[in-house]
Amino acid sequence: MAGSKTSVTTPAAIRGTQDIFGAEAEAFAFVVETFERVRKLYRFRRIEMPVFERTEVFSRSIGETTDVVSKEMYSFLDRGDESLTLRPEFTAGIARGFLTNGWQQYAPLKVATHGPLFRYERPQKGRYRQFHQLDAEIIGAGEPQADVELLAMADHLLNELGIADGVTLHLNTLGDGASRDAWRDALVAYFRDHAGSLSEDSQDRLERNPLRILDSKDPRDQAFVADAPKIDDYLSAEAQAFFGTVCEGLAAAGVDYTRAPSLVRGLDYYRHTAFEFVTDRLGAQGTVLGGGRYDGLIETLGGAHTPAVGWAAGIERLAMLVGERGDPAADVIIVVEDEGRLADATKAIGVLRQAGFSADLVATGSPRKRFDKASKMGAKALVSFAEGAPRVRGERASEIEALLA
Repeated sequence: MAGSKTSVTTPAAIRGTQDIFGAEAEAFAFVVETFERVRKLYRFRRIEMPVFERTEVFSRSIGETTDVVSKEMYSFLDRGDESLTLRPEFTAGIARGFLTNGWQQYAPLKVATHGPLFRYERPQKGRYRQFHQLDAEIIGAGEPQADVELLAMADHLLNELGIADGVTLHLNTLGDGASRDAWRDALVAYFRDHAGSLSEDSQDRLERNPLRILDSKDPRDQAFVADAPKIDDYLSAEAQAFFGTVCEGLAAAGVDYTRAPSLVRGLDYYRHTAFEFVTDRLGAQGTVLGGGRYDGLIETLGGAHTPAVGWAAGIERLAMLVGERGDPAADVIIVVEDEGRLADATKAIGVLRQAGFSADLVATGSPRKRFDKASKMGAKALVSFAEGAPRVRGERASEIEALLA
């Protein structure tokens, strides 16, 4: 039909992604800015890692049989028929970088980063398919003090964000290799006796990853977890001493914790300390920061035995705890009440910004209404360009006048 217009439908955002704006974006930025400030206090070096890696980096380090690798990774063949994967976590890529870039020369290496990660999982409160994390790692340090420093840093971050109240550090030990193997064997024997009553997932995990049964949320599994063998009964003297030193260090650093004997890490390369900072303010998925010691990871990627410990925290979940933050008020608003003074105002706003003032310009709409509009914007100071010299009102007025003189 002549003159008709074709209707164009705007594509919807992909499920599990988000557009962050306004108060939510300010909360997100506050989390990142606070993390950057705290990591500098602890002398962690900033690194940037690729958003995608060869698939084997994750399949070898995270494990072929884990849900992350088997169900959640975004993997694809590139034009060279090489399998690549969008990173589902930071640690494996950082471990790869440690080996391929010769960072061993800096060991013990303290590094930190943040950015987007990708997992194909069911979106829920605070969890997305493209999500963002903070990450801190110490690679090449086998002493308990490294664990203490990372935990103190995490505790410091939560306090600086103003969200420490109601967040509890849950702490456990997985022991050394011999301790963990003995505990694993005991768990297999125990859960075999109840295999018919376990959930389908736990029956599948029984032989290949029995530690994961301990953190199952399924009521059918919970009925047996309380009486399952405890790691403390299988700890070697060395493992007991290591965990004792971590606990003593936390006490000296003023970091409170709760012992959580069922807290585990399912992958075999995890050793000794495991921890989570948990809250009940985000529903059932209450972990806001978690990590542990992974002394065997570097070896899975072809490197020499290298002790390491680290943690990660979801930026979205931290931002939810922080709460919405309004756009910060400008230091100065410049109002152009005389159209002939626009060039003067443009020069002035440049001078103020160069001097470190956050500033904005009101130069559109009716000149008679601009001052009222600017007054409602909540700035700390107003500068009006009408006839004569600019008029300054508000905080630091004399300093602003001197800059504009």
